[in-house]
Amino acid sequence: MEQPTGIEELAQRVALVDAAVRPIANRPVDVNDPDWVTRMRQGPAPLDEAGVRAEAESALRALIALYAQGDEALRVSVRALLSRHPSFRWATHLPFEPTPEGFRQSLLHMSAVDQGSDTRDELLALRDLCADARTAGVDLGPILREVAELSSREDKYGMGSMRDILLGVANP
Repeated sequence: MEQPTGIEELAQRVALVDAAVRPIANRPVDVNDPDWVTRMRQGPAPLDEAGVRAEAESALRALIALYAQGDEALRVSVRALLSRHPSFRWATHLPFEPTPEGFRQSLLHMSAVDQGSDTRDELLALRDLCADARTAGVDLGPILREVAELSSREDKYGMGSMRDILLGVANP
């Protein structure tokens, strides 16, 4: 398959994956069932259940590359695309590679998601990501500062902008 060259082509791919995983993302969960957590963990990952893992991960890798290489207008477009497709955003992640570049890719993804639907979830994910990278011997500060410069300055939920959050972790 030919790699997409622009945001328009990626938007079509993201929309298709979003539509495929939306029923899974919106499926009710009976939290009164004492085994609900076990059932969720034992079930297939949403991308696998929908049969779209390869397409989703390919689109996400291309989005991250555009985000990293693009200007501010393109980064705003990528953030908006992910905001419009919450099921894609929820289901699609790349495995963490315990290297400086793997950490950078994960941070770029987090920056593009721009706090998602809940800053608290992103803060927990950032804490875990930094712990994994630190364990792998990655020097976090320079990469956090680099990605912070590409990140949104908008304080979406009253807990600081993505840029400020990343800089706060880089410069405690």
